[in-house]
Amino acid sequence: MKKASIVIDKDFIVDRVDPRIYGSFIEHLGRAVYEGIYQPGSPFADEQGLRKDTIDLVRELNVPIVRYPGGNFVSGFHWEDSVGPKEERPSRVDLAWNVIETNQFGLNEFSDWAKKANTDVMMAVNLGTRGPEDAKNLLEYCNFNKGSYYSDLRRKHGYADPHNIKLWCLGNEMDGPWQMGHKTAYEYGRTAAEAGRLMKMMDPSIELVACGSSFLDMPTFAQWEATVLEECYNQVDYLSLHQYYGNQENDTPNFLASSVGMDRFISSVVSICDYVQAKKRGKKKINLSFDEWNVWYHSNEADQKLEKWVQAPHQLEDVYNFEDALLIGSLLITLLRHADRVKIACLAQLVNVIAPIMTSDTGAWRQTIFYPFFHASNYARGTVLNTLVKSPVYDSRFGDAPYLDSVLVMNEEEESLTVLAVNKSLDEDMEITCDLRQFAGYQVVEHITMSHDDMKAVNTQEDPDQVKPVSGGVSKVESGVLSAVLGKHSWNVIRLKKA
Repeated sequence: MKKASIVIDKDFIVDRVDPRIYGSFIEHLGRAVYEGIYQPGSPFADEQGLRKDTIDLVRELNVPIVRYPGGNFVSGFHWEDSVGPKEERPSRVDLAWNVIETNQFGLNEFSDWAKKANTDVMMAVNLGTRGPEDAKNLLEYCNFNKGSYYSDLRRKHGYADPHNIKLWCLGNEMDGPWQMGHKTAYEYGRTAAEAGRLMKMMDPSIELVACGSSFLDMPTFAQWEATVLEECYNQVDYLSLHQYYGNQENDTPNFLASSVGMDRFISSVVSICDYVQAKKRGKKKINLSFDEWNVWYHSNEADQKLEKWVQAPHQLEDVYNFEDALLIGSLLITLLRHADRVKIACLAQLVNVIAPIMTSDTGAWRQTIFYPFFHASNYARGTVLNTLVKSPVYDSRFGDAPYLDSVLVMNEEEESLTVLAVNKSLDEDMEITCDLRQFAGYQVVEHITMSHDDMKAVNTQEDPDQVKPVSGGVSKVESGVLSAVLGKHSWNVIRLKKA
């Protein structure tokens, strides 16, 4: 049995968890919108055509914010097409995903859906084929009360109260040559600065996210971030990160080590943000919005065979297995360990498209990755403790990778402590210890585990509970020391409360 220890101090904290770190993402892509959250005529739909079974699962995940409407889609999006009487809305060719967008679901419907799902909207503006003035007009439509052209247009459309959207993305992946309106770092930085300036003149209370690199291996990474921030530092509050992980080589140890790669990616971008702040002698710290992250590779081959110019195809529909859930757990731990700078994160995406929730005409079900996200979102809120993990390591493509990923989150108001932990060893259980004498009277109230003999096991509509968590893990506190046994290749949530 492997042995590891965790060292914490009640006064050594990272930061409070910003709830928006448990955000997600809905793009007009595949069946995320149509058949995912909106399906008029479905027995599961309400009077607005919104799927109630999906809403119930989103509320179960306790998602505080959802990014919309893209993604690559936003770089060709004319938001005016998506509002007003549905019979007057035009169908458009979407060059991002080679489909037809009917615009039967749009901005106002999404705002209604968000309220029903107990979440807020993170709105993206089109800085690809459009620019600053359009961004200002969209903000006016959403947030201005009345008495102007676009606010009165919203009221004419049946929405007297402003949507009051407070978080805005200035475009999407503008460094990518696949992006409509692709720009150089300088071009994008100037556009983002001017869009941000106009938007904050209209509504100074909003927060803005500038586009970082589309992923770590982009050839312009680092230089892109530095140039963009040098142009728009005064206007923006966050810089975005995007990264997806895959196991195309069927090398599970390397795949599970991807959390090391995420950790280094975050640290690198933090360094760049601080460099620009120092260069500008600025007082404002630029924080991070990791607004696209997930496992994505299962559907790649099928997506190459899709017919073009259809509506809502089965696109990017990864069927997630148990090892994917383990990595999602480790990635959540990594985000939390950087809670001082990562204030927003969006699991991409939420329904049907590389998603924890899947739907069909006969119901909705939870994919394997649903569970670690659910546990973190519901139990790991409060203050992240600086968690030192002393663990054996193994060699990976990222260098040394610890067999144990873990973080502790303290909630002083509830007098609770949550330990999230992943044992990445494929063949050995792990005994862990943690000195908790500073938390006098705290006892284990639940130890949730999730494991499976088959790393490739999946949940399907026919067998939705093939992979699911159970209570009853081995853990206890004696003489102020927590000891626990983490099963081989397992996800663990140890919840402690003051007796």
